[in-house]
Amino acid sequence: MKLTIVGAGSVRYALQLVGDLAKTEELSKKGPVVSLMDINEERLKATEILARRYMEELEVPVKIEATTSLEAAVEGADYVINTALAYPRPEGADGFAAYEKVVEISERHGYYRGIDAQEFNFVSTYTYVFCSYYDLTLALNVARTMEKYAPEGWILQTGNPVFEITQLLTRETPVKTVGFCHGHGGVHEVCEQLGLPYEEVDWQVAGVNHGIWLNRLRHRGEDAYPLLDRWIEEKGPSWESRSPWDVQMSPAVMDMYRFYGMLPIGDTCRNGSWKYNYDLATKKRWYGRFGGIDNEVERPKFHEQLREGKRKMLELAAEVAADPSIRLTERWPRLFSRERRSGEQQIPFVQALECGTPQRLVLNMPNRGVIEGIPDDVVVELPARVDGEGLHPERIEPDLTPRIKKMYLWPRILRMEWALEAYLSRDIRVFEEILVRDPRTRSFEQVQAVLRDIWALPFHEELRQNFPMGGTT
Repeated sequence: MKLTIVGAGSVRYALQLVGDLAKTEELSKKGPVVSLMDINEERLKATEILARRYMEELEVPVKIEATTSLEAAVEGADYVINTALAYPRPEGADGFAAYEKVVEISERHGYYRGIDAQEFNFVSTYTYVFCSYYDLTLALNVARTMEKYAPEGWILQTGNPVFEITQLLTRETPVKTVGFCHGHGGVHEVCEQLGLPYEEVDWQVAGVNHGIWLNRLRHRGEDAYPLLDRWIEEKGPSWESRSPWDVQMSPAVMDMYRFYGMLPIGDTCRNGSWKYNYDLATKKRWYGRFGGIDNEVERPKFHEQLREGKRKMLELAAEVAADPSIRLTERWPRLFSRERRSGEQQIPFVQALECGTPQRLVLNMPNRGVIEGIPDDVVVELPARVDGEGLHPERIEPDLTPRIKKMYLWPRILRMEWALEAYLSRDIRVFEEILVRDPRTRSFEQVQAVLRDIWALPFHEELRQNFPMGGTT
């Protein structure tokens, strides 16, 4: 078996996936090949060094390869995990710097938190200039390469925007594609807050990526939603956020629950309406004292944390390369654990298909009638049983509320369709029309000005070539 990780220069995340594979004995004992791929040679080398040492310490026959060639990485692969973030890179900076610059320009033109902060899509860096041209292009290139070099393989789409990319690939390529996200992990927090042992809870979520809802919550056969209602009354007023990411039990979530009739899970509450996002003060009211992670204070901090994390991984790799006596599992056991797995779903998915070991996973795949009222070809996120025979989505019971479908899912699906329309048509007028409908827009001249300034950024040459400003009216 060959498993490829595209975007392995992320270092930490790639190492988590490799670690999960190594600690899954059914897979690791088969001597699988892991091909690490990235265009950043320095970070790729760091991942390779650390992955090889990690496998040596775990004493598993997992072969590690590394390459900057997508063709070499993909050739003969059974599974390709695409984790890459394909933002353009300003000279001497990273992709996050490009995103921050776009936000800065947008705000000068009256678009708080950037033109990509949109109703039902407020998660920072989920999209880049509406259609995420760079991410979609990379993913499509991976799929086209697989058509030639690994036609029977699976793409495990992990990098954002998962909804738009998975949708594009399922429509435009024959390659088997499934999308991954860990947002459903919010169910653990709900159970903990309600005092329910997670193992005893019968739960189900359904919706679209970053837009899933807890349609079923039962404990020992009884509906557990009354316990949530009691928590809101008794503990909701005293709830406090412990970090910018701690929003699962926030006032925004409970407000959305009261309006839509089911509890939003994971990142869903970050993708609500402008009601929760007008400004930093509004965000703090609804998401707690940090205002969540999607604001002008916490998001830049997070980007710097990611940068610092990568720097530390590079330093660690250099140290390991110079000293064969270093034991990663002893000095950094939290990252290089001997037994604990990351909780990510990609390796359990591979295990289910390769070994026939059934797994219940929450996946992104075409609806095909599972959620009533949603087109069959639209990619949805829902639980599925995965085994040696394939993917078997669960019946959604009870159904999502009509209000969730009509006032949340349908508008979010339209935004996905607009993004793909822009990407496939290469017509800048689609971007203009999206902004014309933005409540922050006061004139068409404002729309033209913000796009002109964003397009003029020196690292946006590819955008200018593919979406010429001459297409404006």
